Amino acid sequence: MNNKLKLSIFIFVLLFFLDQFVKYGFAHWGWDVDGPYMSLKLAYNYGVAFSMFEFLQEYLKYIQLAMVIGGTIYLLKNKDVFYEYWLAATFLYVGALSNILDRFTYGAVVDYFYWHYGFEFAIFNIADVIINLSVALILYKQFFGKKAV
Repeated sequence: MNNKLKLSIFIFVLLFFLDQFVKYGFAHWGWDVDGPYMSLKLAYNYGVAFSMFEFLQEYLKYIQLAMVIGGTIYLLKNKDVFYEYWLAATFLYVGALSNILDRFTYGAVVDYFYWHYGFEFAIFNIADVIINLSVALILYKQFFGKKAV
């Protein structure tokens, strides 16, 4: 097994279980904390980013799962793309599959980071941050060349 694939699996397992543990803590142990700038508050997101497509609540888990399966098929057929973007792909899978598991487990995505200083910002979770980091890595690699990531 390739070293990048081994490291990818290790990172995936570590971050996936960390994200799920934190979400479980908020959903079952009441980890809410109020702060002056940011609070940690349990919220369920029945849509996607900023609660868009909430009307598709019952179908989103299947739509998103189909997208992940489609991406997996693509990467299996184009292994060079995976090895070129292995870290970004790993982060994307962690975030996507963790949020999809929430939809099957809780009926919605468990969110808890709530920024409220100066303006009310969206509430999000670690998986969302990991997905954004994945996109940032892909963009960085696209703009600054193949040696970047």
